[in-house]
This record gives sequence, C-alpha cells and structure tokens, in this order.
Amino acid sequence: MYEDLKYWYLRDHKLFRTLSFSQIRQLCIITGFKTASKGEIIYFSSSDVPRIFLLKKGNIKIVAVDEDGNETIKDIIQKGDLFGELTLETDEKVEEYAKVLSDDVSICSFLMSDFEDLLLKNPTLALSYTKFVGLKMKRIKNSYSNLISKDAKTRLYQFLKDWAASEGVHNSDDNSVKILNYLTQNDIAQIICTSRQTATQLLNEMEANQILIYNRKEILIQDITKL
Repeated sequence: MYEDLKYWYLRDHKLFRTLSFSQIRQLCIITGFKTASKGEIIYFSSSDVPRIFLLKKGNIKIVAVDEDGNETIKDIIQKGDLFGELTLETDEKVEEYAKVLSDDVSICSFLMSDFEDLLLKNPTLALSYTKFVGLKMKRIKNSYSNLISKDAKTRLYQFLKDWAASEGVHNSDDNSVKILNYLTQNDIAQIICTSRQTATQLLNEMEANQILIYNRKEILIQDITKL
C-alpha cells in the first residue's frame, strides 16, 4: 500500500513529471514515507544523516535558530514544497528545524546521497531541481529584503496579502478572503520579525478598523484591497 502511495505522490509532483514509469518506481525504492502530528519536530539541520523532504499534505514551519538561541520562522512549507538539505551541501549549516503546524502531515523523504545519485543519472531532473530550488531561494531572499526595508505594520500587511494569495478562499462579491489559520500570534510575530506583543497589537488594530476578523481557526480579511 505504501509503495502505491509513494508512486502516486511522486508521479503527481511537478518536479518528477519528466521521469518514466520505471524511473518513478526506482525512486520509490529510495523514498521514505511517514505521517506526523501537530507540534512534532521532523527535521533538524544538525542531523548526522542529511535528508531532503517532500511535503504531500499539511503545513510545516522552518525555524532558524541564531547563536543566542533566538528563533525566527524562516519559511512556511506547504503541500508540494521541498525542505531539508536543498543545496546538497552540509558545510556551514544554518541551525534550523522543521515543526508540524497542521493537525497532521504526510511526508516523503530521500537520503541526500541517494538523491544526488538520482540527479547524476537524470540531467533533465537535475535541471528541474535547480530551477525549483532557485525560485525557492529567491522567494526567501525577497522575504528577508522586505523585513529589512519595511516597518512591522507593513510587513504584517504584506505577509497577510501573500498568505491570502497562496491559500485564501476569495469571494469576488465583496473582495473578502478567508484563510484557514494554523499559525499562532507568536508564529506570525516570528515570521514578520517582531515581538508577540506588537503582532497582537497590530492584529487588534486591524480588527478595530474592520480590516479583518481573527480567531484561532480562521482569518477573515473583509476587503483584501484595503491591505
């Protein structure tokens, strides 16, 4: 059963669409598959056995830890995204870990060494992977640029707009957007690099100004054009 699940998970992913049936089956042999629950940590960058992960269901946060132990959410991983040792390099790692945000997730993973061998044998896949990772790194770089150049309020508004664009359910009649909320206020604060108190204050102001309605289960942006 797991072999069939792994096959269809990989077959449906855009990164592996250039592979043949037999190549996908071969990939299944080196692929691990697991499920995890909310709050579970599934990856440490300091692991002795480097892996690359593919998220098939749910949401995960990547948390970077600096030398003083301060934590910042580096990225939110969504369905179909990759995380782990994406650069295929193990030197000079940034300390980070991955933690499950949603009620449950499904993950495929590869040993980095096995994945490197696969790329060497499949130049087309190697090119697709390079583009995939390049776009991801560009997005993260742009996110950091926004953190440096904008104030906390602007960063929060931009984050909510990006979140609404990627996962929100839009209502064209009134420009409202509903987002399934799997982030705590502390998570949001870490994403926009501010204190929890500031994030809470900004969200309360937005509610008072009827820009959004916030609770633990969902966020309703009442008019996306006001962000």
